[in-house]
Amino acid sequence: MKNSILALLAAGLAAFAPLSVAAQDAAAPAVAEAVQVVGAQTAPGAEAGVGNLTPAEASAAPAGEGAYIPMAPTEGKGMPTSYEDDPLKSMTFQDQYTANGEYALGMHDYVLLPVITAISLLVLGLLLYVVMRFNRKANPVASKTTHNTAIEVIWTIVPVIILVIIAVPSITLLARQYETPPADAVTIKATGYQWYWGYTYPDHGDIEVISNMLDPAEAVKRGEPGQLAVDNRMVVPAGVPLRIQTTASDVIHAFAVPSLWFKMDAVPGRLNEKLLTIPEPGVYYGQCSELCGARHGFMPIAVEALPPAEFAAWVRAQGGSMPGEEAAAAAPAAPEAAPAAAN
Repeated sequence: MKNSILALLAAGLAAFAPLSVAAQDAAAPAVAEAVQVVGAQTAPGAEAGVGNLTPAEASAAPAGEGAYIPMAPTEGKGMPTSYEDDPLKSMTFQDQYTANGEYALGMHDYVLLPVITAISLLVLGLLLYVVMRFNRKANPVASKTTHNTAIEVIWTIVPVIILVIIAVPSITLLARQYETPPADAVTIKATGYQWYWGYTYPDHGDIEVISNMLDPAEAVKRGEPGQLAVDNRMVVPAGVPLRIQTTASDVIHAFAVPSLWFKMDAVPGRLNEKLLTIPEPGVYYGQCSELCGARHGFMPIAVEALPPAEFAAWVRAQGGSMPGEEAAAAAPAAPEAAPAAAN
């Protein structure tokens, strides 16, 4: 009973670990103990390394042309960062690597923060003015004023103008996040389980990758952030429209990658989908962001965006095929032209 309580407490702490690198390091011992006590619940085949090669396997494999090699993450890219050298940067979101993310980050930094700061200072100034101007010492006789038309017009019209200004980028961002994926988008289905993720590629032979959290110590040894690294990543092509579909097999989960400005619920019996385009290669980390049980804090997400040629190599390494390859292989060879008859 005591071990179970400790495991649940550690899971709760781990849910907040992505907020900072310091929080991850502080919670790492508790996470390791929780993983050992509760036990990693994996799908059949996960222990055999179905999916990505480990760095050790990749280095041991022959480096031939077209071979898939797992990408090493870039420090500070697609992951939580402490920004100890720039505390002001810690007040905003992670650096964004999608067009929608850059738009949303700009809206936050250049619209919401200035407006909120100005309104807060205005309200603080008015409160201080009222305290100084209308206290009992300065006004022994209380005012009998019941209304002021000018003030009522101002405090009605000014907020309306502010809300209209904010509504323009807000509605634009909302519309951009719900664009319909094009017909040729690469489809990837993410299924949430208690407590791991499964990624299916229907366009590539229905290959499936089971993704579990790596032990934090092993993740750090590999050069990845603790509690966010996984044994098998969700591998996608960079610079290509993706149709990300989410569902769940048990309870509601949420597929969220902050640096890609992507979040979508995974609901049992329902298929949600949204367009995602990752312009540049890299490794981007996220987590399940819907409370889904005792090991909710141990459901990280790692998205590895590869150049299209390397993604094709990864697909073949999983036993899949690129669209059109099977049809081309099955097509009969064109008959050779008969030699021209001599005159």
